[in-house]
Amino acid sequence: MFRIRPIYDTRLPIDIQAVEKAQEILRERFPLLDEEDVQQLPDLLANPFIKQYRSILFVAEDGRANVRGFALLCHFADLHFCYLDFISVSQKHGGGGIGSVLYERIREEARALGDSALFFECLPDDPALCRDAAALKDNIARLRFYERYGARPIIGTAYETPLVEGGDCPPYLVADPLGKPLKVSRTQVRKVVRAILTRKYKGACSPEYTEMVVNSFNDPYVRLREPRYIIGDESAPLVLPAKVSGDMRIALVVNDKHDIHHVRERGYVESPVRIDSIRKALAKTGLFEELTVRHYPESHITAVHDKGYVSYLKTVCAKLPANKSLYPYVFPIRNASRPPHELPVRAGYYCIDTFTPLNANAYNAAKRAVDCGLTAAESLLSGRRMAYALVRPPGHHAERKAFGGFCYFNTAAVAANRLSALGKVAVLDIDYHHGNGTQNIFYKRNDVLTVSIHGHPRFAYPYFSGFSEEVGEEAGAGFNRNFPLMEKVDGHQYANVLVRALQAVREFNPTFLVVGLGLDPAKGDPTGTWSLAAKDFVHNGRLIGRLGLHTLVVQEGGYRIRSLGVNARNFFVGLYEGMSEAVRR
Repeated sequence: MFRIRPIYDTRLPIDIQAVEKAQEILRERFPLLDEEDVQQLPDLLANPFIKQYRSILFVAEDGRANVRGFALLCHFADLHFCYLDFISVSQKHGGGGIGSVLYERIREEARALGDSALFFECLPDDPALCRDAAALKDNIARLRFYERYGARPIIGTAYETPLVEGGDCPPYLVADPLGKPLKVSRTQVRKVVRAILTRKYKGACSPEYTEMVVNSFNDPYVRLREPRYIIGDESAPLVLPAKVSGDMRIALVVNDKHDIHHVRERGYVESPVRIDSIRKALAKTGLFEELTVRHYPESHITAVHDKGYVSYLKTVCAKLPANKSLYPYVFPIRNASRPPHELPVRAGYYCIDTFTPLNANAYNAAKRAVDCGLTAAESLLSGRRMAYALVRPPGHHAERKAFGGFCYFNTAAVAANRLSALGKVAVLDIDYHHGNGTQNIFYKRNDVLTVSIHGHPRFAYPYFSGFSEEVGEEAGAGFNRNFPLMEKVDGHQYANVLVRALQAVREFNPTFLVVGLGLDPAKGDPTGTWSLAAKDFVHNGRLIGRLGLHTLVVQEGGYRIRSLGVNARNFFVGLYEGMSEAVRR
C-alpha cells in the first residue's frame, strides 16, 4: 500500500526527508542530470520566483514514509498551463502501478488548476530520431503509457530539433488534453513553448534556437499525432476517473429478482449470468452508487401497456406450474376482435414471435424490472444527473399489447412516460435490434421523441419494423426516427450515425434522455452482425454524455458474456466523461 501526497515547501522535517528521497531517485534514474539541478529542487519548491513558475512535488510513500516514487509538476499560472517535469519510481519499487497513480494525481491537479492541457517532454519512438535500440524500446513503452490517457506528441513543429547538431533522441513535446477536447491556439502554444525554453531551460537554449522552435508552431490549433499504440487494443486497461464526487455518481438500480426468470431451454441466450457479468465489471469503476429498488403500483405499467394485456400476463403466469414454459403456437391475426378463450392458446394473441415463452415468474421478473426503471427515473427527478437500471428481462420489444424478443413489459417506456410528466423526453435506443415496442407505444405522441439505431429489418429482428419511413402518426408525426444500418458495421461507421441521431435529439431539446442500452452491437454477439470493439463503447458513451441531459440508461440486449462486462464498463466510463465535460462547459 502507498499514498500520494503533495509537498509545496520544505518547512517540515517530514517534507525535507521526502525531498531528499526524491533527489536520490533523481540521481538513480537520471544519472546524466546535472547535480546542480538536483540540488535546486528544495529551492524551486520554496521560491516560485526562481523560474517564474510554481513547483509542486508529489511523492508516493509506503506506510513507513519511504518514498517509492515522485512527480514534479510545474504550474505556469500566468499562461494557464501545467508542465510535468519529472515522474519516476525508484528501481527498487518499479512497477506496482505507482507510476500510473502518480500520473493520474498529476492530471487531477492540472484539472483542478483549470489548465488548458498538461504538457511534458518524452523521448522519441522514431528510429530516425533515436539511434539507441534499447532507448527506443523504453521510449515506445512510455509513449504507449501516456497514450492510454489521450496524451500524444504535438505534430507539425520543429520542437524535436537537437540543441546540438547531430544530437540523438531530441524529445517530443507531448500534450495531455486532460479528458477534454484539445483546443490550444497557435498564439497560446507559442507562449507555452517560449516559457518552457526560456524559463525551465533558463540559459540552455540560444535565442536563435528558441525563436526557430517557437515560430515552427504554425497550425491554427495544436494537432496531436494519431493514436499509434492503443487502436483496437481491447486489452489495454481503461483509464478510470481517479476521483468521483458524490453528486456525479451514477445511480445504479439492479433487478434483485431477475434470476427467478430463468429459461433453461438450449439456445435461450437471455440468461441471468448477463446481469452478474455486467455488475461485476461496473464494481471496479467507482462510478456508481447502488439504490434500493422501490415498489410501484401497476398503474405505471398500464399507463403505456393495454390493461387487458397486463391482466393476461399476470393471470396466465400465475397459473403456470414451476419450470414450465409456455410458447405461443396460435396467432389469431385474422380476427383480432375475438381473442381465444383458453389462456395457453391466447398467448399468440399477445405475442410477436415463437421463441419468447411465458412461465410462472415472467410477470414478476418483468414487474420488478419496471420497478427498477421507475426507481432510477425518480432518482433523476430528485436531482441525479445519471441513473442506470440494470435489468432483465429486457423490454424494448414489448409493445402496447404484445410481448416478444425476450421482452414482456417495456421498462424504458414506462420510465419515459413517468419522466414526461415533468418535461419532454427523448428515448435513444442503441440496441442492435429495432426498439419496436418503444416506437409502438409513443408513435402518436409529440412529447416523447423515439430514436433507434439498429440492423435493417430486412435481415434483423423484429423484421417488420424499424424502417426509415416510419416517422410517427397524428400528433407524433415527425417524432420517430429510425436509423437502419447495413449488415456489416464497424465502430467508426456506427459513431457517424450516432452523431446524426444525437443531433435529432438536440433539435428536439428534451429535458430527459432515456437510453435503451444494447450491448449486442459488439463484435461476436450471437444475435448481431456488427463489429464494435470495447473502445467504441467508450466513444459512444462519451458522445451521448456530451448532450449534458439528465440521463436514464435502461439495459436491453447484449448476449456475448465474454465481453459484456467490459463493454458496459467502457460505455459508462465514456458516458461519465462526456457528462463531466458537458456540465462544466
